Amino acid sequence: MTGLADAHRHLGTLPSYPFYGGPAVSPDTSARATIAELIADLDSEGTERALVIPNYGVPDVRHTFALNDLVVQAAATDDRIRAGVFVSPRPQDSELTTAALALAGEPGVAALKTTFLLGGSATDPECLAELDRIFATATEHDLTVHIHTSPGAASDIDQIGTLVDRYGDTTRIHLVHLGGGMSGHIKLISGRFFDWIAAGKKVYTDTSWAIGFAPRWLVAEIERRGIGYDRILFASDEPWGDHAGELARLQAAVGGSELTRQVFSDNFAALYD
Repeated sequence: MTGLADAHRHLGTLPSYPFYGGPAVSPDTSARATIAELIADLDSEGTERALVIPNYGVPDVRHTFALNDLVVQAAATDDRIRAGVFVSPRPQDSELTTAALALAGEPGVAALKTTFLLGGSATDPECLAELDRIFATATEHDLTVHIHTSPGAASDIDQIGTLVDRYGDTTRIHLVHLGGGMSGHIKLISGRFFDWIAAGKKVYTDTSWAIGFAPRWLVAEIERRGIGYDRILFASDEPWGDHAGELARLQAAVGGSELTRQVFSDNFAALYD
């Protein structure tokens, strides 16, 4: 596809870990350790633009913070690449986040990535100071804040949505995974996402990990409501997602409509270039 842009993928390898009480494993089998390997993937896919974020998932966040320099270097190596710097909302990670935020003005940095998968909460008062400075830094440097969503607990859209309410007037917020799972998809597409847009919130999303019905329904709602066409992006989430599968699902949903260029190219350019 000409002009294909991937708004969310990862770089770097992590140590094996005994997830959920099982043996130590490395399930992200397509994780890339080097910039050269990443570029080879972009070439083979025909991906012309990509936002690249440090790989994460292992509870020791020091491994992920250590990859920030690698993604910044990747952006400096190839103009197709933009970097998303990993930051943490947890107060115990404050020193690591301070070092990460110092990279916000580096060439090619386009986003700050945060998540509550590894602890903390959008509504935890102890996280408020870190969240305030993450979003303030993003606003100062005209960056987008990337936030993971998944159903239940601290990553549920009910929790993450409070950040849109709190910061979305001044800072662009990219809700990864379309709200996360069945509940998140339905909560967003049935109204919440469009209500935020109508209220002037700078909110965006991608369809990585989305359940099959959701991209189709999202496209139908955009066409019915006449808003949101400029807020949806393609993302592979490699190595945790599947580039070919994510691409095929979203291509089928847009069906060659006028949305095609928007979601696969133009919206990325508006957000990250």
